[in-house]
Formats: sequence, C-alpha cells, structure tokens
Amino acid sequence: MESYDVIVVGAGPGGSTAAAYLGRSGFSVLLLDKAKFPRDKICGDAVSGKSMNVIKEFGLEEEIRKDPRHGSIFGVAFSGTNGEIVEIPFAAAKEKGRPPGYTLPRIATDNILFQNAKKYAKVKEGFAVSDVIFEDGYAVGVKGRDTVSGKDEEYRAKMIVGADGVGSIVANKAGQGALPPEHACIALRAYYEGIEGMTNNIEIHFVKEAMPGYFWIFPIGEGKANVGLGILMKDVQEKKMNLPLLLEKIIKENKIFAPRFANSKRVSPVQSWTLPFGSKIRKSHGNGWVLVGDSASLVDPFSGEGVGNATTSAKIAAKIIAGALKENNFSEEYLSQYQVEMEAALKPELQTSYMLQKLGRQEWLLNFIIGKAHKSEKVRETLSAMLGSEEAKKEFASPLFYVKMLFA
Repeated sequence: MESYDVIVVGAGPGGSTAAAYLGRSGFSVLLLDKAKFPRDKICGDAVSGKSMNVIKEFGLEEEIRKDPRHGSIFGVAFSGTNGEIVEIPFAAAKEKGRPPGYTLPRIATDNILFQNAKKYAKVKEGFAVSDVIFEDGYAVGVKGRDTVSGKDEEYRAKMIVGADGVGSIVANKAGQGALPPEHACIALRAYYEGIEGMTNNIEIHFVKEAMPGYFWIFPIGEGKANVGLGILMKDVQEKKMNLPLLLEKIIKENKIFAPRFANSKRVSPVQSWTLPFGSKIRKSHGNGWVLVGDSASLVDPFSGEGVGNATTSAKIAAKIIAGALKENNFSEEYLSQYQVEMEAALKPELQTSYMLQKLGRQEWLLNFIIGKAHKSEKVRETLSAMLGSEEAKKEFASPLFYVKMLFA
C-alpha cells in the first residue's frame, strides 16, 4: 500500500494549487482526480485577481496569454431591468501594459494549473475516490477505483485535502451536511459565437425575466463568448423555474439581447452546475483533513466566482499542513489554524458580497445605481475603485453610500 505525506482529492484549481505548494516544499504528495486532463469544468471562465496571484507566483501567466482561447478583460458592463447599460473600466485598465483581467475556458485554466502540479506531485488521473479511511478518529487515507482497470485501490497519508468540489466525498465522509438552498446557486452556461456588440468587458445584466438572478456574457478568444444565467437555488425551487427555457427566452425574446443574438450560433451544449456560496462557509478542518475551494463552500455570493478563493484557500492550507507535517500534529485543534486564517482572508469579502447579493434583489435600487453611473463619470470612477478594492467594496453595503448617490 502506497503512503504519502498528503493526499489531495480533486485536481481542480484548489487541489492543483495545494499539491504544487506542498510538493514544492519537499513533501510527498499524491494528487487524485476521477477525470483525465484536460477536462472541462462548467464555469463563467473569468480568471480573477486572486487566482492570478498564484498563476504569477508559479510563472504561468504566459501560458494564459499564448492560448488563443483567452480573452483580455478591461472592464465590466452592467444593465438594470430598465435596459440602461453602463460600462465601468477597471481602475487598472488605465495603466499601460497587460490587461487587468483575463477569461479562459476552464478546460484550459485547470489544465495549466494541473500540469504545474505534476512538476511537484505524483498524480493519478481516472481514479474515483469513494471513501475516506478513518482510524482512531483521524483521516488516514482514501479508497477508490481506477476507472480504466476497474481495480479497487487504497492510498494512505498523514493528511487528506478535500478539493473535490461541491459534491465533495471528503466533506461528506467527514460529516459535513448538504448545502442549504439559500446559500447555493444554480447556474447554466453555453458557448456562443457571432454575438453582436462584443467588447473587452465582461457583461452582467439584471433582466426582469431572471430576477433576482442575473444573465451574463463573458467574451473569450476566437470570437466566442461564455453566456449564462445564475439564480439562487432557493428561488429556483420556490418558483419552479425552468432555467434552460429561461435562458433561451432571454436570448430570443428580450428586446436588448434578441438583436445581439440574431445571427449568433451556439457551439456547445447548455450545461448546469451548483455553486456553493461562501455566505455559509463549511467547517473545513478536522483530525487529519481539511477542505479547500468549493468543497469548503467558498464561492463569492454576488459574482459567483470561485477559482480565486479556491487557490487562496489552497495556499493557506498548504502552509498550515506544512507546519502540521513538521510538528507531526494532525489534530483538529492544530488544523483549526487553517479555518481561522482562511476565514480571516476570505470571510470579510464573502460577507460583503452576501450583502450585495441581498441588495441586488431590490430592482429599484439596481436601476437607481446603474442610472447614476450612466450619467456621472464620478460615479463610474467610484464604482470602478470599489470593484477592485475590498475595503472600498464595503461602501456598497453602507446606507450612507446610497444617500451620497442621491446627490451625485
């Protein structure tokens, strides 16, 4: 039976990042994934600033830039239910040099991070983990099946990292419950080409048909766009919403978007997935195990972005695990440092985004702010600064901000 310092279950951004940091630090790491890479992952495809921090640290930015499927992003376009649209450039877009943001299909982004992890860790693709082995209350290994040979196998380790997404086997076996519907989102995505009016902005549109959710158009390379729809699971269940039909209705019948999609072509299936919002972070540590990324429920409740928080949590986890290995202490008490540091790094922004999500359910308020930004360059500059700054973003949740907007 093979034994390692760390087993990482799931080779998405969080898992590959954790494996790379730990392997680079000299520990023996086994990275497991049920898929064979490159593999697709349903997502909005934005590459956030947080994920770029890790990508730059490992010298991988050029991998994104040379991929013809990438899009260079300089700002964001918002619209309210009244159809008024405002374009807000990212503050960094005024600086010379490289664009402040990118989009890239996850089939490419995840593979870049996975190939980097292979430099530092042993990887096993096509291995479906089915159970976590516990002995004396500690996670000490995993069981699963090689999907090619059909052979059942076990692997042992001092630490188990759950990076296996929203339906995490590790989280489930560690006793973490199901996602509450008020803290999860159902989203759809498809790729289109030939959409009129595309720019270097990501687009987020609050349309009446989808309220209190939103419709997005994210440009990627090769003249294509990631087009999708995201709505809180609780709303989908209570209103019995048919999201594929709703997406089709917006594209074909909405007075703003129907003309833009008139000559477009859908070039992929419409696919759905669940986003575990960080408005309710899971308990992410225990004896011999930690959770990162979607497994820990760390998706931003307003933007729906999860890759940046996955890589950030993975980097923190790798640091704490390295300390645990050096001290030979894998207790829940020791690993609680991870929960504390991870929440200190991510929870303030997640809570702000949760407040913004709730404010975004107020149609009149959305239209008011977008209307003010449409008319005032000063308001656009204020919003631009807020989009790039966590401290400034907190102003969105302050009543004083909206009082100021009355006189802007």
